[in-house]
Amino acid sequence: MRAAWTTDGGVWHLGFRLDAEDDIIGTVTDGQAVRMATNSCRVRLPRPLPDVHPDLSALAAWTVVAPWTTRRITFDRPVSRDLAAAIEQGFGIEAGPVGAPPRAGTRLAVSYSGGADSVAVAAMLPDAPLVHFQRVPHQRVPNRWTHYRADVLAKLAARTGRDLTIVQSDLEFTLAEPRPGYPEHHAVAVGAILMAGELDLGGIAFGYEMGSRWLGGGRYLHRYTPHNPMWSPGGRWGRLFAAAGLPIVLPVGGVSEAVTMRLALGSPLREQVRWCLRGDDGGPCGVCGKCLYKELIQAAIERRPLRTTITASRPVAAKWQQPPPYGGQEMIEYGCARVPGIEGTPFAKAAEYLGATEESTGWLERCYRPAIKEIPAPWRRQVADFMAGEVGFMTQNEARHVEMWGQAT
Repeated sequence: MRAAWTTDGGVWHLGFRLDAEDDIIGTVTDGQAVRMATNSCRVRLPRPLPDVHPDLSALAAWTVVAPWTTRRITFDRPVSRDLAAAIEQGFGIEAGPVGAPPRAGTRLAVSYSGGADSVAVAAMLPDAPLVHFQRVPHQRVPNRWTHYRADVLAKLAARTGRDLTIVQSDLEFTLAEPRPGYPEHHAVAVGAILMAGELDLGGIAFGYEMGSRWLGGGRYLHRYTPHNPMWSPGGRWGRLFAAAGLPIVLPVGGVSEAVTMRLALGSPLREQVRWCLRGDDGGPCGVCGKCLYKELIQAAIERRPLRTTITASRPVAAKWQQPPPYGGQEMIEYGCARVPGIEGTPFAKAAEYLGATEESTGWLERCYRPAIKEIPAPWRRQVADFMAGEVGFMTQNEARHVEMWGQAT
């Protein structure tokens, strides 16, 4: 694979060419097979940058091209030995050329989507700048996903009143199958990566919570994952970001979506929370699978009946009519144990299968302490104090629920 950036003012153009051994069908870190649609994309920054460290431009490119690279990656500028070693050791890919000095920064920015998890992180770090990724159409790939309202999410982000940078990109259209999306989940941070030098960033905070970090990522696994390759500091991506002077920071990595929902809805950013990708300016669509899932969580923390028009016969509710395991099962258990009248909702069958109670799911209201140890030292105390004051920590017995997750299924 050969990857090179060119710039035109604040617009960065990435072009990449497969080597003979590469293929347009690749596999991302979480195991999803992806087919390439095109070999170019662009990233529009809010302003031109005087210079970008080669480790940063290489890391940004790697979040896009990694799935289709099988033997070597050749960047357009020499990278540091640390970055090349992180790619080789983590991905088994020879990287070069080599020759740049390493870089470092001091500030922490939030990769801000506007969903409950992301808003919870922003609320925890009130002084951190926000960097928002906005999908825009690709110049060469038809947009068959016009229902995805990235413009609405960007407008909501702009209403936060925070120090905000909106980065526009069409990189999701490099995927033809299964659908437009991030080649690697980390590509959501491409703007923050490219701007890390100008913003003096020494870390990027993501809104990935306990389900994504410690419980297998929901859709792909159903087991305790202390060595999660995507989000653990010692995983292939954690080591790579650290080599570029941008360690991955997960402020809510030790708490469940029930906690992040509570924190987000109790924060000054409550009116800007939006997890639905299909809703318009009037609110979320209310009929997609994600709306149903998040409504279950919100209803559970508010101790009220479910508010939805979705019935058990709808395709988006089909998976909840089958036996577990489920993606995000910990939150299905939590919601089924707390929502009044669950037997009259699309989750009735799931509730029967799971048999969850408030007692059996109480651990999901507290913080898993090992997640605090993973926070880099400059920000660890701030996160630990917040968790101690606003959430509380799991007991040893409660922590066993995390560490035994999936073993009984």
